[in-house]
Amino acid sequence: MSLPLSEETPVLLSVTQRREMDLDLVNMFLIAGGTLAIPILAFIASFLLWPAALIKVYYWYWRRTLGLQGSIYRFCYSYRGKPGTRPSILMLHGFSAHKDMWLTVVKYLPKHLHLVCVDMPGHEGTSRTCAEDYSIEGQVQRIHQFVECIRLNKKPFHLVGTSMGGNVAGVYAARYPSDLCSASLICPAGLQIPNESKFVKQLHQLQATQNMSGIPLIPSTPEEMEDMLKLCSYVRFKVPQQILQGLVDVRIPHNDFYREEIVGEKSRHSLQENMHLIIVPLQVIWGKQDQVVDVSGATVLASGVRGCRVDLLENCGHSVVMERPRKTAKLILEFLIAQQDSSSKKIS
Repeated sequence: MSLPLSEETPVLLSVTQRREMDLDLVNMFLIAGGTLAIPILAFIASFLLWPAALIKVYYWYWRRTLGLQGSIYRFCYSYRGKPGTRPSILMLHGFSAHKDMWLTVVKYLPKHLHLVCVDMPGHEGTSRTCAEDYSIEGQVQRIHQFVECIRLNKKPFHLVGTSMGGNVAGVYAARYPSDLCSASLICPAGLQIPNESKFVKQLHQLQATQNMSGIPLIPSTPEEMEDMLKLCSYVRFKVPQQILQGLVDVRIPHNDFYREEIVGEKSRHSLQENMHLIIVPLQVIWGKQDQVVDVSGATVLASGVRGCRVDLLENCGHSVVMERPRKTAKLILEFLIAQQDSSSKKIS
């Protein structure tokens, strides 16, 4: 009786194994079906619920397949108000600064004015790309691109620039006069100035020794930061050591870029070369004690641009926006009102 049992046992095991194999096959088909069903269901859901997302994926897939590459240029800016009866105002900051340097001036401008402050190419939140973008001509083209992006030139606007931004604003006025109703240049760079400033003399000395690591406008220690503030401002600000260190820490990651911007600029007299093309009403504001760009530059613009209005500030250095914000806002507003009144009289 034991022999038949031993012969039947393998048969029972074989049936069990077959059942397990059948279950494994069923599970495998379920998993495979589920795997295929998920993308199909996702596609159907996207088609029904998010067709725009599906179109974006479609274009992304074909760009990848065809080997196409793309780039995004980003402008970072702040604004207040909306375009109204008064012209909008676009503000361009100076070398190694950012859009927030205008906050002290914005404080004293009427709240109903439409104001736009933008980070210049490569600065703060605006994209940093190639060296061509950091030349004055390159920055002018980028700012024009920004103006068209936000449709600021739908109606002529007032352009304000200080230092490097003043250079860019002046060349912009020469290139795109139809965009503007007027412009204000504050201590602008880019001129062949009769009297060399303290900064220009230091820069020439560094160039003669081929040592561009000690440029006064590119500090890397709290002590150098304090020296830069003294160079830029006639007013002596008492800045705590911790704040000086913080200002340096913010700038150090960008110092190589700033150095490249100064050393790589091919045309240091862009405004000089283009000022004869400026036909919009022009205002020049300058600190008499400017040690970065000598105040004699105001005379150059006054003689080179017809009808140029010049406002010189006593006891004020290069950092006009920081030293005399209330006065700066007042002068810009007076100039704007005067130009608008002049236009109204011509029309009547």
